[in-house]
Formats: sequence, structure tokens, C-alpha cells
Amino acid sequence: MLTRRSIVAAGTGIGLGTALSPARAQSGAVRMIVPYAAGGPTDIQARILAETMAEPLRQRVVVENRTGAGVVVGTEAVAKAAPDGQTILLTTVAHAINPTLFPNLPFDTEKDFAPVALIAKVPLVLLVRKDLPVRDVGDFVEWVRSCKGQATYGSAGVGSAPHLGAALLLMMAKLDAVHIPYRGSGPAMSDLAAGRLDFYVDAATSALAQAKAGTGRALGWSMLKRSPAAPELPTFDESGIPGYEAYTWSGVFAPAATPREIVLRINAAAREAMAAPALQARFAELGAELAEPGPPEDLARFVSSEIEKWRNVVRQTGMSTQ
Repeated sequence: MLTRRSIVAAGTGIGLGTALSPARAQSGAVRMIVPYAAGGPTDIQARILAETMAEPLRQRVVVENRTGAGVVVGTEAVAKAAPDGQTILLTTVAHAINPTLFPNLPFDTEKDFAPVALIAKVPLVLLVRKDLPVRDVGDFVEWVRSCKGQATYGSAGVGSAPHLGAALLLMMAKLDAVHIPYRGSGPAMSDLAAGRLDFYVDAATSALAQAKAGTGRALGWSMLKRSPAAPELPTFDESGIPGYEAYTWSGVFAPAATPREIVLRINAAAREAMAAPALQARFAELGAELAEPGPPEDLARFVSSEIEKWRNVVRQTGMSTQ
């Protein structure tokens, strides 16, 4: 089983794998750049994946957190890296949102990257402050409507998954509310717990923990099917908002000019890692749903559809980083 110590080892390159066959090993370690801070949900996923991919790759996989300008700094580093399979990117739905939010990105989201593998989807959960007088999503919709645009919701920043998830919910339910962006989920959750914020649409990874701790109440699950991780939570689709589905996700990318055989080699390693029972168990604990293993083309099509989906939300809601 993957322990906390072994997860940390994946980030430092300590304890990953045994002696490598010279015929099968590549020189040096693979850098998995994560454009998020250490310790967050994406970073944890990356470290579990990095450790598990090390054996089929016959290489160490070292997680490198490269933050700044949202996810732009780390993402750009991979776009400009040598296309030799030694540098890969583990990123999220922000990869598909940023092309619309930031028209002057220093890279092209689709042209400057070679999609490798979609890893997992992380559902979102609607959390409300614990004293909000609502019992379910239907009550919540009526309560927000009664506030006449004065209800407040938080996010981890403009264009973040919590922001987009809430914006899509409000748009589909024909509701208005005041968006309050925070510098990360922590401060937003603190205000929700203190009753200074009315609701927050957070990744299941942390939302379920908050609900269990009693700092907020969970009302709705953002996927089209209920989850074994929280079977008591109804979907928005069954709660009167048909077709609502929103989630963040994780995927692996390489620089655009990476040779096809190298992309397929990393894809195969990712797929083998996703089949490992220890990884499956750990991702389930995080509330993440592993993607169906597939070829790189599956991720390419998925990213294109995500760009289109969130482009419509950004434009229809007038979302802006200015």
C-alpha cells in the first residue's frame, strides 16, 4: 500500500524502484511538473502517480512544483522543455479554461503540448454554511432566488474549478449571486465555516472532509451518477437541474514535438499505474474517479471538448480576470 512516506518519496526521487536494466532504462529521472503548490489535491495525485509509474517506466519520476501566474509558469516550462520524454506535465481543468480567460498565454494549449493520458476526474460538491435554512438542492435554489442576487459564494480564484462549477450551476438554475474570489480554498472555507460566506462549490477531495468535520453541509454531487464515496449525496441532475455536470480533472502532457514512441511509452506506463490496486484505493480515498484508460487521442479529444464547454460558461457569465 502507498504510505504517506512513500508518497513523499515520489516527490524527492527517494525509494522509487530498484536497479534498472541498462537496456530498458532512460538516463536520469523524469520530471513531472505540477503547476500547483505542494500538499494540495493535485500535488497528492501527482506524487501517487509518479511513484506508481516509476516501475513500468524503469525510471525515477520526480514531482517538481512550479507555481506562479496561476498555472501558467509551470505549464510554460513544459511547453518549452526538450521533447525527449524527460519532462512531463500533470495539470487540471485549468488547462482548458485558461485559453478563454487569458487570451495572451505564452503557449498554445492544444498546439504546444502532446496529450499523453487522462488520469482522473474529481467531482465537485455544493457546500453551504451550516446554519443555512435549506435541506436539499431544491431548497437551496429557492433560497438563493429569494436573496435576489445578494447570496454570496466563494472560489479559489477567478477561473478556478470552484468558480466555474458554481457559475455553471447558477447559469443553469437561472440564479444570481455575488462571487467572492479568495487566494486558495483555505480562506474561503474558513469564511464558510464562520458563516461569512453562504456557499462554496469545492472539489470532493476536500469538500467531503469539510462536511464530515461539520464546517459546512454538503447538498449536491456534481456528476451524473451518485458516488460510492458519498452515496447519500444526490446529483444535481436528479435534484432539478438536469444535465448539470462539472468536475476538475488531472491529465498528463508532454512537449508538442515529443516523438510518438515516447508518448506511447509514457501513456502505457500511466495506464499500468492506473491499473494498480494501491493507486486505485488511494485515489478513491481522495474522492477522485479514475478515467477509462485510453490512448493519447482520447485526452486530445477530451481537452478540445473541455475548452469548448468552459469557453461558453466564461463568455455567457462575463467572467474576467481584470
